[in-house]
Amino acid sequence: MTETKPRFKVTIRCQQCGEKYILRGRPNNEGGYDTGFKRCVCGNDTKLDVDVSPE
Repeated sequence: MTETKPRFKVTIRCQQCGEKYILRGRPNNEGGYDTGFKRCVCGNDTKLDVDVSPE
């Protein structure tokens, strides 16, 4: 039987354009969260505010 990791609500806000994304993610081995998010619609992929809370 496989063990599933708990899910978290991940809120990402772009510092350049102010766009806000609310995603669900699971913890990964690098200490971050796997959400599938790559970059903002404005092309920014570095200047992001990330807030994580339990789901």
